[in-house]
Formats: sequence, structure tokens, C-alpha cells
Amino acid sequence: MSKPVVATASLAGCFGCHMSILDIDDRILQLVELVEFNKSPIDDIKTFTKMCDVGIIEGGCCNSENVENLLAFRKNCKILISLGECAIMGGLPALRNGIPVEECINEAYCDGPTVSLNKERILPNDDELPMILDKVYPLHEIVKIDYYLPGCPPRADLIWNALVALLTGSKMDLPYEVVKFD
Repeated sequence: MSKPVVATASLAGCFGCHMSILDIDDRILQLVELVEFNKSPIDDIKTFTKMCDVGIIEGGCCNSENVENLLAFRKNCKILISLGECAIMGGLPALRNGIPVEECINEAYCDGPTVSLNKERILPNDDELPMILDKVYPLHEIVKIDYYLPGCPPRADLIWNALVALLTGSKMDLPYEVVKFD
């Protein structure tokens, strides 16, 4: 019998949610017995090699590359989990949502207090660079999301309990202690 296949990705965020996945400590060995990882920084597979049962994504969408990755996950994953506040609400990256993109770019490359070497005020301009979106979007505004695991980052026990329940078909045991924010 084959194991369920899990893929993970980080979009516009800090990678803290993946650190929480690693924070399940020695249970990661149990997780490896339960699942096969595909396209994930956990196993360093860069592209989908098969259809995945579960996709777990942290971070919001702030550029065209993030959107492309998210669309690929929706296409290649039967179940998609939005992991953490950046994925669910845009998180800290969404603080720029009230500021015009042009103003953000000028601050980053021309007018910021740490910008001193760009005296010609040259802005990055290459077709290889992803296009910056008008705002940072939570994942559910772009694709259908099946489950949400909140937190910044979500607690390791929340991730563990939710994954085990989902993968084994058992009842999800999510006591208040694993989802509270204080």
C-alpha cells in the first residue's frame, strides 16, 4: 500500500511555518513513515513528480511567481492547506497593501535610509524577475483552500495533530492550547 504524498511550499513569508513543521521534533520520523514528501524544501524536490494527496503552503502571494506556484499546487494537490497567518490573511507582508507599489519600490531601491549606492536611481528591470502584485493576497483569494491552520507560526502540535488526523482519517483533536494565540 502506498503512502499519502505530501508537498509543501513557502511563498511571501518568513519560512517560520516550515520551521514549525520541523519543530515536531522526533515525530518527524513518524511523519516520514506516514507520508512520502514530494516538491518540498524538506526533501529538496523542486518540481512535482506526481499527483499529491496534500499540499501545505505558507506565505501569501505578493508577486507573479507566488501566484504561479500556488496555481501549480492547486492543480497538483487533492487537498490544499493554508498554513499560518501570511497564507490565511497576508500576514506582515500585507502591511504594504495600503501603499502604492511604485512607492514601495522607490523606498526599497532609491529613497530608503539604507540605499546609498544607487545614486542613478536604477530600478530592477529584467524579464526574469517576477512582477510585483498590487497587494499581498491571502491564498484563498486566488485558489480554493480546503483547510486553514492559524498561527504565526502555527504551533508544532497543531500541525502534527491536523496532519495525522487528515492522513489517517481519524477525528481531529485540536485542544485550545494548540490554536490559541496568547
